[in-house]
Amino acid sequence: MSDVSRPPVLEARALAKRYRMGDVEIDALRGVDLALGEGELTVLLGPSGSGKSTLLNILGGLDAPSAGSVHYRGRALDFTDDRALTAYRRAHVGFVFQFYNLMPSLTARENVALVTDIAPSPLAPEEALALVGLTSRLDHFPSQLSGGEQQRVAIARAVARRPDVLLCDEPTGALDQRTGVVVLDVLDRVNRELGTTTAIITHNAVIARMAHRVVGFGDGRVVRDERNTTRAAPAELRW
Repeated sequence: MSDVSRPPVLEARALAKRYRMGDVEIDALRGVDLALGEGELTVLLGPSGSGKSTLLNILGGLDAPSAGSVHYRGRALDFTDDRALTAYRRAHVGFVFQFYNLMPSLTARENVALVTDIAPSPLAPEEALALVGLTSRLDHFPSQLSGGEQQRVAIARAVARRPDVLLCDEPTGALDQRTGVVVLDVLDRVNRELGTTTAIITHNAVIARMAHRVVGFGDGRVVRDERNTTRAAPAELRW
């Protein structure tokens, strides 16, 4: 079990996921125990195929485990209740993926407003975009933005609903190093200023230096769970 010094927001207990592909069964997760502490920035580190994305999808209520359970603030998620899972995702979880999934016909402001219109107490789109440093790009369309700017719009969209948890799957995977550092700085700022519990999936070991905690994955299992005694600022990262 991990050493969590902060109250847990999300907990995976003995989590397993098995896929069947024809006559072959693949174990993506094999009895994973993991807790994400309140306000903690955790990097989930491991090679492709190690189970990181599968875990993130289950924690976010996008996929169901084959065995085990997920608890949000002490309450088990019911993976048989699609309506409850939708409510959980809408109220408590923000997602950032490698690809930005922006609506090309909408401006940055309008892309963020898509989620703030259905949230109970959201940040204003302008406030969310200011948080990610895009005040001057509010009325630009995705085609007028760089890849890094589009990812920052995606982050603004994710945090505008004020989620308790932000789950990020390879958020710098499609970006060059310089742009990736800018995006990581935004995620660090969201974690510090909003106190959002944040998990970042990556195969890049350098990124782990910015985290409170590093959880290593291999073959569907947690193989390492360590706390960083000294966190690096994103601007200090080189890869």
